[in-house]
This record gives sequence, C-alpha cells and structure tokens, in this order.
Amino acid sequence: MALLSFLGALFIPRPWLALIPTLLFAGLYRSSHRKLAGAAALIWLLYGVYEYAMYRRWLCTGECNIRVDLLLIYPVIVLVSVSAALVGISAIRRRPAKGTAL
Repeated sequence: MALLSFLGALFIPRPWLALIPTLLFAGLYRSSHRKLAGAAALIWLLYGVYEYAMYRRWLCTGECNIRVDLLLIYPVIVLVSVSAALVGISAIRRRPAKGTAL
C-alpha cells in the first residue's frame, strides 16, 4: 500500500514524469525484444496521458480529490512493470554476447 501511495504522490501532481518509465521500458523492449516490455511502455504512456488529462481537469470537472480509479490502475501498472522488468532483463542476460561462438 505504501508503494501505491508513493506512486500517487509522485505522478498525480507531475504526470509528465510518467515519460521516464515509458522511455525505460521502450529501451528495454528494444534491447530484449519482449512484447511485455513494449506493453509496459505503452501502459505507462497511456497512464501519463490519462493523468495529464486529469491534472488539466479535462476528464474531471468537479472534485477530483477522491481518485478511486487509481485503486485499479496502480496495481495493474505495478504488476505489468515488475513482470516486464523481470522478463526483459532475463532475456538480455540469457542472450549470447556478440562475437562468441555458439
């Protein structure tokens, strides 16, 4: 629960920071060629756009202090991110180094 509070405190007032994990997972996808890493990059990008729209009050015209939507969004983002990081990093580590004979 502390992780979810941390994510909320970090990204709600500064939604553009979601571009950092987007770029990290895009780089991981490019290096590992794992679709889950690409999906994580896309999820972070979509979340950043969504959070920016909430920040600008385009999607929420009234009182937006109670964000029940984040109770679903944050666990999904954390689950996909951790899974993508594990799969992507393990794929890079298993790949033979360039120039070595098989």
